[in-house]
This record gives sequence, C-alpha cells and structure tokens, in this order.
Amino acid sequence: MWFGSAVTRTMRVLRIDAPGLAIGTVFYIWSLTPSLLPRLWTFQGLIGGIAAATGYAVGSLLAFAIGRLVLSRVAWWPPPARVRRVLRIGVPILCAVASTVALYYGVRSQAQLADLMGTDPPSYLGYLRAMALSLVIAVAIVAVFRVLRDVGRWLARTINRIFRIPRRVAGVISLIVMLVVTYTLIDGVALRGSYVAMNAVFSATNDTTRDGAVQPALAEKSGSPQSAARWETLGFEGRNFVSGGIRAAELAKYNGKPAKEPIRVYAGLESADGPDAQMKLVVDELERTGAFDRQTLVIIPTTGTGWVNPTAAQTFELVANGDCALVAAQYSYLPSWVSFLADREKAAEAGRRLVTAVHDRWLTKPPGHRPKLFVYGESLGTQAGEGAFDDLNAIRSTVDGVLWVGPPDSNPLWRALVDRRDPGTPEAEPTYANGLVVRFANDAAAIGRNPDPWLAPRVLYIQHPSDPVVWWSPELLYQKPDWLSEPAAGDRSPAMRWYPIVTFWQVSADLGNAAGVPDGHGHNYGTVILDGWIAVTQPAGWTDADTARVRSALLDLRGHDGPEK
Repeated sequence: MWFGSAVTRTMRVLRIDAPGLAIGTVFYIWSLTPSLLPRLWTFQGLIGGIAAATGYAVGSLLAFAIGRLVLSRVAWWPPPARVRRVLRIGVPILCAVASTVALYYGVRSQAQLADLMGTDPPSYLGYLRAMALSLVIAVAIVAVFRVLRDVGRWLARTINRIFRIPRRVAGVISLIVMLVVTYTLIDGVALRGSYVAMNAVFSATNDTTRDGAVQPALAEKSGSPQSAARWETLGFEGRNFVSGGIRAAELAKYNGKPAKEPIRVYAGLESADGPDAQMKLVVDELERTGAFDRQTLVIIPTTGTGWVNPTAAQTFELVANGDCALVAAQYSYLPSWVSFLADREKAAEAGRRLVTAVHDRWLTKPPGHRPKLFVYGESLGTQAGEGAFDDLNAIRSTVDGVLWVGPPDSNPLWRALVDRRDPGTPEAEPTYANGLVVRFANDAAAIGRNPDPWLAPRVLYIQHPSDPVVWWSPELLYQKPDWLSEPAAGDRSPAMRWYPIVTFWQVSADLGNAAGVPDGHGHNYGTVILDGWIAVTQPAGWTDADTARVRSALLDLRGHDGPEK
C-alpha cells in the first residue's frame, strides 16, 4: 500500500503537461541559436535544460489561465478522450522531432560562429550529449518545483484544518511561507554558505606560488629583501606581479636605447593589518622605490584576487622604456566572477582607497616634478577604478588619463555615459559629447576613427562587441537591449537574436568562455591594450613604427610574465 502510494506520487511529479512541453520545446530551440561566443556542449546542455524548464513553467501557467478564464466557459471543452490520448502521444513526438532538427541547425550556427572567432567548431556528437544533459536538467528542475508545489498545497490544507480559515486565505499564507523559506534557504544558507566556503578555498590558493615565480632581488620591486611588503604576504597574484616585469637590459634590447629598471609596487591582503595600513604601506613603498621620480605612475585597481594583466603591465614598461612605476593592491581572495556577484561594492571601495591614497601622496610632490598619473583597469578592475571617481570632471581633475578595458555593464559611470550617448550612435560603439573627453572603441582601428579634437586628460573604454562581460545584464531576462536592435558590429554574429529569458542564460553561459577565445574576441583583448595606451598617454615623438616594434616585443614576451587570466 505504501509502495503503491509512493509510485502514484512519483508519477504525478513526473507526468507530462502538453502545453508546458510545447512551450518548453520552443524555449529549448531558442537556446540552440547563436549568442556572443561559441558554446561547449556542457554549457549548451546547462542552458538548454534551464530554458526548457522555464518554458515548461510558462506553458503550464498559460494553459491553466486560459483554461480557467476561457475554456471553462465553452461547451466543447474538454475534448473527447480519444483526442486527449492523441495529444498525449503526438505532442511529445513532435517536440522530440522539432528539437532534433533544431539541434542540427544549432550545430551549424555554432560552427559559423566558431569560424568567425577562429576556434574549433562543435561536433554533432557533442551536441547530442548536450540534448541528453538538457533533458536531465529540465526534468530535475520541473520535479523540484512540483514537489515544492505539493508541499505548499499540503501546508495550505494543514493551515485550513488547524486554524479553520478559508481555503483561499490558507493558500495565500502557504505561498508566502514557501517563498520566505525558499528565499532564506537560497540566500541565507546556499549563497552565503557557498561564499564562505569559496573564500576559504581561495584563501588557501592565495598562499601558493606559481611555478617560476621567485622573490625579486631588485629594490624596485615590492617583495624584495629591501621591501616592507614581505614576499610571503603578497598573495598568489601579487607574487606573480612583482616577480615578473621586463628588466632594463631587455628593455634596452627591444627599444634600442638605455632603459631604467621598472618599478612594481604591490600590497597583498596579508601585507598589513587592515585597509588603511595597507594603503599606507603602498605609498611608503612608492616613496622607497622612487616611484614619484619616474616619468609615469600607473595605478592599477585589480580584479578579484588581485590579478594584473601581464600584457598590460609589459606594455606600460615597454612604452615608458622602464621610466615608470606600476602600483596595485589586493582586496579579495575570490576570483573575478565571484567578486562580480558578491563583492562589487567592495571592489569600488578598494579602487577608491587605492587611487585616493596614491593621489594624495602625489599631491605632496612639487608640481613640476610629479610623474604623470594614469589609471588602468580591466574587467572588474574597471569597476574598482570607477569607484574612485564621481564623474568625468573628477577624473580630469585627478589624473592625466584613464584606460579601461572590458567594462561590465553594471559599471555606473560607463552605463551613464552609454545611456547619454550622442543621438544616432550605437550602444556597441557609442560616441559621447562628440568624443571630446571620453571615447569608446572595439578594436585598434576604431581608437583613431574620430577625427575631432580629443582633449587631455583622455578617457578610453575598449570593449569587444562579443565580450559577454560587457553586455551581460539581468535586464536581458525581459528587455531587448539596444545593442541587439542594432546591426551586428565587429565580431558579433549577425544571426544572434533576443529571446525573453533565454538570451539571458545564453550570455550567462558565454561568461564561462569569455577568455577562452583568441585575441581580439570575447574578453581577450590581447595587444589592443597597446593601441589604447598610446592614445591615452600620447608619448612624445611616438610613431607607428614604435607601435609595431612594441607589439612585436609583446608577442615575443607572451607567457614570460605570468599566465593570462
């Protein structure tokens, strides 16, 4: 008897609702369409399952509403039992055939997108695995929600029986209780517990050192024997940063003239007791190394764990021929994607502290003997950098130029500038105030495309049309963005379309492969940072031949200064 009852409950949980299945199939087919980047079969399986389950819920709710409001009032509903049997058999078959055909065209569109990006195309076998994974995920999600629904109904009956209140009121109370409990479990237990667990895991990683990273002997580097920022306290990324760099002899070889030893200053989370002490250590290190006597001083608010793009750091040193200082500080143990979800305010505050501390000490130097002060940021580092400034006027009154690469859509300053762009200019590559102070570019050619005057200090954002970090936003769930209403620019596939809910999950999946594509695509900006840096800093006497020489050096040095992110 118990067994029969359990089987009945299981069948009720797993039964198929024809309208839900039909709409779920439509959502699944949408998920197979191209987005910003080529998708691995695992990502396709994940978003296909989520999309199908979401569509199933939408279809079931629509069928329920139409049945209650419309069909319950017509004489011919419900249809005869024979028709219902045909639908129960025919709809799943049609959905399976439609999904298989869509899968074939989905693989073709992914192959075209992979060709555009210069990556390997997916295989049909891989996407058959994706279909199976999507089915498992969709069934699991629907089953969980049906169990929650049944628990809610049981709770409503219990409330009705014990407190003798109307069924509808009991149903509302039950719904509120279920929502509160579910939210508490997800936000208070799952998310916060995951955050604590990940912080513990990544703090352990922070204590490790990359193979090949050795303590610097040069006084110009934090972590050296002469430094108050001890080597063992700098963290994994900090040790990568200070152990790298281009020596003066190498710079002289690449640039054909005598060079200085570049300065790299860094403070880890464990280098000082608290944020204020960490910032004091940073400026003391700048004083110790003679950073305020150099030609340029570059402030680099970091991403997540304190990562600094090795290509960017090498670019600054090559262009300045070593007459520069780079300064960065760690503010978290967590990688960028976790910090983006959980630590965005912390990132902005860390950037504000770093820029303010360095700028305040910089102001104490004689005006004629200060280095030029620049800010560089990439990915979440742009959000940290923006946190130091209220608006463009604050930037222009504080530093001599800013280069920000791959800014997230949630950056408040970037978002405000894009929203207020000049009429008729696209969101993917906007123009603001005719490019007088701030400009946007999606590649090296676009940086110099605007012939109008560009006042110093200059602000430049570089953003790929295919970078999901730039274009991901919760609004994708319910609103078509301007950049998807515009003709496809640069390396964005013209076949990409916006679909409610589904496009959000597609771009979310793209985030997982954002840096896994070749230079010039996605979140991999390669040596276009050089072109941006030249445009912002305007080094005296610089020529196209100098740019070509430095680019060649960067390609030669690739991998010699720590791993790419």
